[in-house]
Amino acid sequence: MSLQIREEQPADVPWIRQVNEAAFGRAGEADLIDRLRDGGDIVLSLVAELEGQVIGHILFSRMSIETAAESVAAISLAPMAVLPEHQRQRVGSELVRCGLARLRDSAGRIVIVLGHKEYYPRFGFSAEKTADLHSPFPPEAFMALELVEGALAGVRGSVRYSSAFQL
Repeated sequence: MSLQIREEQPADVPWIRQVNEAAFGRAGEADLIDRLRDGGDIVLSLVAELEGQVIGHILFSRMSIETAAESVAAISLAPMAVLPEHQRQRVGSELVRCGLARLRDSAGRIVIVLGHKEYYPRFGFSAEKTADLHSPFPPEAFMALELVEGALAGVRGSVRYSSAFQL
């Protein structure tokens, strides 16, 4: 059987928790997902399923960039997890690609990620795109992707994540 990427269904919730706890070795990311779900902040939640088993998950949630003049809508990619025994088999890459494609189709404009500087640039994320954005994160791991070319042009401000992130 082949890998299937699909939207989260209610029956997937315990499996999503299990995948995140196994991938990160702690409950923090799974708890974050629950808080985002409870707060209504989820934009897109996808699972990777192989032979009827959920083996991966990716979550996109609402966030904003607060400028001097306005609040610019953006989307946070966090977290993304794959069961340890399925890591390094392109499951995560498929989740990211499929998620970004769906966001493009739904009029998303800006996606921001805090992640590995060697991993996320392959999808078009760039630390240079966040040079004018203030965040509490190391600049080399704080990256953005414009789903619409020029979406970050002239945008200077501070990122504001959902309160679920507890930043």
